[in-house]
Amino acid sequence: MTDINQLMQQARQMQEKMQQAQEEARKREVTGEAGAGMVRVTMNGRYDARQVSLSPELMQEDREIVEDLITAAINDAVKRLEEQNKDAMGGLTEGLNLPEGFKFPF
Repeated sequence: MTDINQLMQQARQMQEKMQQAQEEARKREVTGEAGAGMVRVTMNGRYDARQVSLSPELMQEDREIVEDLITAAINDAVKRLEEQNKDAMGGLTEGLNLPEGFKFPF
């Protein structure tokens, strides 16, 4: 049986690591692309769009195509952020001797 004090210490360590990972995630920036790079959207870890870049050739296309490509680039950026956040959060429990079957509410 695991000592409750040891378990509480591990929980504090986990909380500190979680806060650090969340702060790092907020600072992260990714670029989503669509149309073979004709549309690029840079987004920060808070899911704020920071920059949109459109290729000059794209301006000759129909409005609907441009709108669809912008939407796809935003979705690509969101997907990349989620993947990076998942990878960063996945290593948080490493090294903690948690009891078998112990699960966090997330």
